[in-house]
Amino acid sequence: MDKPSIAIEVVYALAERQKLLRLSVPVGTTVREAALCSGMQQFFPELDLGQAPLGIFGKAVSKPEDRVLEEGERVEIYRPLIADPKEVRKQRAAKAKAREDGGEPA
Repeated sequence: MDKPSIAIEVVYALAERQKLLRLSVPVGTTVREAALCSGMQQFFPELDLGQAPLGIFGKAVSKPEDRVLEEGERVEIYRPLIADPKEVRKQRAAKAKAREDGGEPA
């Protein structure tokens, strides 16, 4: 007898194009497993689904290898950060301080 399955979606988006795939996966499938079996790499060959950050409905999943999916959930494949958020905040704060002090930073 076949293992029961659930319906899910896997999505990935770039600025210029997006892809949503509807899948039926076995009950017990993890977030990472769903991303890996989605076939998304045939549309975006640059994706490393074994390492890409993943989320469900806009919330990052810290351990996608352990988080089991439920019926109707949408797995989101996130793009890697281009800049370190902490460093960007520091730079923004330095610019704001320089403006307050009456000049631009050197």
